[in-house]
Amino acid sequence: MQSRLMLLAILLCLFDWSAAQMSFSVSEEVDKGTVIGNLAKDLNIVSQQLEERGFRIVSLLSKKYFEVDLRTGALFVNERIDREELCPNTHKCSLNIEGLISSPMNIYRIEVNILDINDNAPKFLEQIHVFNVSESSSAGERYPLPAAHDADTGINSVKTYKLSPNEFFSIDVSTSRDGLSAELVLQKALDREKQPNVRLILTAVDGGKPARSGNMQIIVNVVDVNDNTPLFSKPLYKVSVRENESVGTTILKLNATDLDEGSNAEIKYSLMKRGNVDSHEKFYVVPESGEIVLKNRLDYEENNAYELRVQASDKGGSPRSGYSKVLIEVVDMNDNAPEISITSVMSPVKEKAEIGTVVALVTVTDKDGGQNGITTCKIKNILPFKLTTNYKNYYSLIVDGLLDRETVAEYNVTITAVDAGSLPLSSTAVINVQVSDVNDNAPTFPEGAMNVYVRENSQVGNVITKVTAHDADIDDNADLTYFLIDSNSWKTQISSILNINSKTGEIMAMQSFDYEKLKTFQFKVQATDSGVPPLSSNVTVNVFVLDENDNSPSILAPYSEHGSVNSENIPYSAEAGYFVAKIRAVDPDSGYNALLSYHLSEPKGNNLFRIGTSSGEIRTKRRMSDNDLKSHPLLVLVSDNGEPSLSATVSIEVVVLESTADMQTPFRHVPLKEDSFSDLNLYLLIAIVSVSVIFLLSLISLVAVRCHRTDGSFSRYSAPMITTHPDGSWSYSKATQQYDVCFSSDTLKSDVVVFPAPFPPVDAELISINGADTFTRTQTLPNSDKVSTWSYSKATQQYDVCFSSDTLKSDVVVFPAPFPPVDAELISINGTDTFTRTQTLPNSEKVRFFIVLKVKSEMKKMSPALFLF
Repeated sequence: MQSRLMLLAILLCLFDWSAAQMSFSVSEEVDKGTVIGNLAKDLNIVSQQLEERGFRIVSLLSKKYFEVDLRTGALFVNERIDREELCPNTHKCSLNIEGLISSPMNIYRIEVNILDINDNAPKFLEQIHVFNVSESSSAGERYPLPAAHDADTGINSVKTYKLSPNEFFSIDVSTSRDGLSAELVLQKALDREKQPNVRLILTAVDGGKPARSGNMQIIVNVVDVNDNTPLFSKPLYKVSVRENESVGTTILKLNATDLDEGSNAEIKYSLMKRGNVDSHEKFYVVPESGEIVLKNRLDYEENNAYELRVQASDKGGSPRSGYSKVLIEVVDMNDNAPEISITSVMSPVKEKAEIGTVVALVTVTDKDGGQNGITTCKIKNILPFKLTTNYKNYYSLIVDGLLDRETVAEYNVTITAVDAGSLPLSSTAVINVQVSDVNDNAPTFPEGAMNVYVRENSQVGNVITKVTAHDADIDDNADLTYFLIDSNSWKTQISSILNINSKTGEIMAMQSFDYEKLKTFQFKVQATDSGVPPLSSNVTVNVFVLDENDNSPSILAPYSEHGSVNSENIPYSAEAGYFVAKIRAVDPDSGYNALLSYHLSEPKGNNLFRIGTSSGEIRTKRRMSDNDLKSHPLLVLVSDNGEPSLSATVSIEVVVLESTADMQTPFRHVPLKEDSFSDLNLYLLIAIVSVSVIFLLSLISLVAVRCHRTDGSFSRYSAPMITTHPDGSWSYSKATQQYDVCFSSDTLKSDVVVFPAPFPPVDAELISINGADTFTRTQTLPNSDKVSTWSYSKATQQYDVCFSSDTLKSDVVVFPAPFPPVDAELISINGTDTFTRTQTLPNSEKVRFFIVLKVKSEMKKMSPALFLF
């Protein structure tokens, strides 16, 4: 038998490993440690792998009756097994356990059949049973004997009854639904006068080897006279009762008659006690009416049928009794909802768990029978899990989709079990599945780049900004550390000027910034989590140093030379507006901090000179008079527009001369020491001369290349020619092209407009000359498909003169002289040949020009030629 069960288990394993079923048998009451089988051999697993893969036994029983030796794979008994305690009143007793093994996860169903041994002797509920038998009873009358109960089953249960030898009675043993039953048969008429009672011994014997037995004493009292025994209308009553029938319901009424008269005919009904049958706990009989009434609720799952022995006794002086059987069948009702039992296997589950990973074991049971006991099990709602059937009503909850803790960190999996009854009953159970975090999210910054503005001269150690990254993971996977990374385009190590708090992301300055030395720089911050492996991301930080007004204006030469005599001469005949001097100053700051204004201070009562607030030009306000002094000390204040404003001063003495013959150079020479012309001056002079020679050679080469590209002939384009017209305008002509540079001036301002000759050309279009002093014109140049746009805006003092030219055409840009002025700012020279410059115009100064010729040819790498007129 054991070999057949093992063969069946092996076949089940080969058929479906995930729902394997193995069967073993063991007798009850065996010693602890008794080996009942070898799981390693049956599962075809090397015994050493059992411990490595964490093999264990899972059971819903109250005790751990079995255990596995992980070294040998032997399945052995771990607790005392009492079959009568585990499976009372059942013919078959089996214990179901599960074997779990990891890497990969496998589940094995193990059924252990508990074999009965003959360890219980038959027992009677009564030690003495009394029969009252009339002396007039005739031979052949039968008297049911109390049944004995044996806790063992099968062959070890009660198999026969024996009666002690006597001359009056014999025993008749028969088989019924509840087992064996015995009746006492009268073999010979009794005579009370000879023997008032008969004492017998009834012995119940089981079928075990060796057999066990139990005894009960039977006393038969011989009763006189009452000749008739009550008789039931039926020898066997049958009735069906629903298990949910109410307590107190009459399920049957007995009927017995007695041919005697008087008290000998009055009948009283009662139930007989029989062995282990608890009929007297469930039913009772009304003695007078014979009604059988339900005493306690019935439960089909406990007992589906009852066999009652009823007795009808008369009230004669020597009562006589009649007997009958009542068979009560309990009808099953769907009154038990399925029960769900859960054994958790893995919790929490990693968010990257593979599909098919076992999360929990689920067992569904229903105490009802038939269709009422058939159940189905499913998961409520759509979740990344599913139930798979292992064996009968055993299920596994497995992963059936991708888990992402950042989306859902916890699942409440609701499992519903429904039976197949006409009115289905259901039950639910909730499995809480926690999803553990995996480092699958890199830190992220709110923006890919961030701009930080820092004032120059800020204190060392100040926090200039704080970077914050977010990591969707948790715990160590979201524990961020910040690092500084040098920019590839910057040679200075960022760690020498900045420091970052690795935990908070606060960035502190390690040195004070100087806008004049460093206006902007760039670096990166890396945020790295503490996961395994760690993930990181970067953010680019652009730092812009904001200018502070920390530099005073500086007066430029010649008035700033140390030891120079700041003196200017003007003739007595100078008209109003006569140019005296021009003060030039620069400020290393930027913006308003570098926007300079000039102010003039004269002796009190002397109002002869004025200075351009933005240009620094000193001019006369009026003609000289005889009352004016011959020497005028002036103090010029140059201040910026910063907060607070910084300034510088220079003193100039203006000397009035009677005649222009006495006029000398505008600058007086400062006596120099003979040794002031040092070696450094010599080197500078040599360098300047060398650069000039190289520049001239480059210019000559450039012109030669242009001439060469015209096939060695200047037939189409002759040499440029600059002419001055009587009206004060300049013109520039080049063979077939001529450009006129014209300006008109009033007392205080000069406007500049440049356009090709003849003026106005027939294809020119005058757009507007508006209140903002803006002139815009569009001209199509000869031999060019490109359109040139020139514009001059006096409102912002910005000149844009843009040409597009081919190999033989030049671009013309016009600037106020001198070039470059110290207060000019070069904005851009871009790919469209546009040069933009901003200059504050003098109020009344005539405009001088630089004309820049830029040849577009293969010689673009050479320096452009500059001609000063």
